Amino acid sequence: MAANKETDKKLKITLIRSTIGQVPKNRATATAMGLRKINQSVVLPDNAATRGQIQRVRHMVKVEEV
Repeated sequence: MAANKETDKKLKITLIRSTIGQVPKNRATATAMGLRKINQSVVLPDNAATRGQIQRVRHMVKVEEV
């Protein structure tokens, strides 16, 4: 089975600001992405759902393409 090019794309997301004092919905989004500590990174697929989560917490994260 051939790999799909779009599913091969990944994003490395790093939490650079604390979730303390953030809106509860944004805090929950960061936790749902797997980000719990400052400078913790996760690699997630580059799809519409992930892009929507990043958009919500864009002031707290740094995003790199892998």
